[in-house]
Amino acid sequence: MPTLYSQAESNVRKTWILITGFLIFIIGLGWLFSYLLNNSIFLIIALVLAFLQSFFSYWYSDKIVLGITHAQPIEKKDNPELYRIVENLCITAGLPLPKIYIINEAQPNAFATGRDEKHAVVAVTRGLLEKLEKPELEGVIAHELSHIRNKDMLLQTVVVVLVGAVAILSNIFLRVSFWGGVRRDSRDSGGGILLVLGILAAVLAPLAASLIKLAISRKREFLADASGALLTRYPEGLARALEKISQDKSPMRIANTSVAHLFISSPFKGKQSRNWFTKLFMTHPPVEERIRALRGMKV
Repeated sequence: MPTLYSQAESNVRKTWILITGFLIFIIGLGWLFSYLLNNSIFLIIALVLAFLQSFFSYWYSDKIVLGITHAQPIEKKDNPELYRIVENLCITAGLPLPKIYIINEAQPNAFATGRDEKHAVVAVTRGLLEKLEKPELEGVIAHELSHIRNKDMLLQTVVVVLVGAVAILSNIFLRVSFWGGVRRDSRDSGGGILLVLGILAAVLAPLAASLIKLAISRKREFLADASGALLTRYPEGLARALEKISQDKSPMRIANTSVAHLFISSPFKGKQSRNWFTKLFMTHPPVEERIRALRGMKV
């Protein structure tokens, strides 16, 4: 039976394998498009545009997310128990105290955001505070603090840059090739096959990039579960919290696809099937798998 440490290390390795594969994928795609267009400037343009596109969202991500979710800041006097839980876990994790926000929603849920440890935010819904017991609430907060400590916001930004680069690169290639901008020797019988492959890659690459992004997101959820359990030394607390969150039928009025991946559990209740194909497009691993992993761990 795996320990929490070995589980966490395994998820880190899997994440970096995906990131490495992603980089190789983009380099190969860039080479193919640059070869067919006979100009490497397109790869450079795609990377620069993707970086600039993500720069603003990285620096202002917390304000954007808090605005979308209508989260409101609270002080220690507003909820002393919640503050004590966050403070104690931050001391254990060696993290500065993040800003704490409340979302006025009945659905139990939570998320963390912010560009680094010194500019972090933890937001919980009213439903989470009302429906979870203290050990369960500690498990959820520990999970969110683990996202901060594991620098998941930075990783997500890197992945968004890569996904954006693929989308921009594919769009440029399709537009240029449509106007006849491909190199002449790619129009003969042998090069024609390569050209067809290039067009197929341009069409399918953004989808493949998005699937890799979602796979990385799911791996980071498993990692945050394991890291959070290490903080509390009580995996059962988070397991029970995930059970309650998944079984709760309360809708979330502010549910939005642009921020759904940040929450500890998808805010779109009852809208995710469990067949192998739809799992590819899920922002979170199935809750049953997360609970099983937590209960199979040894501290």
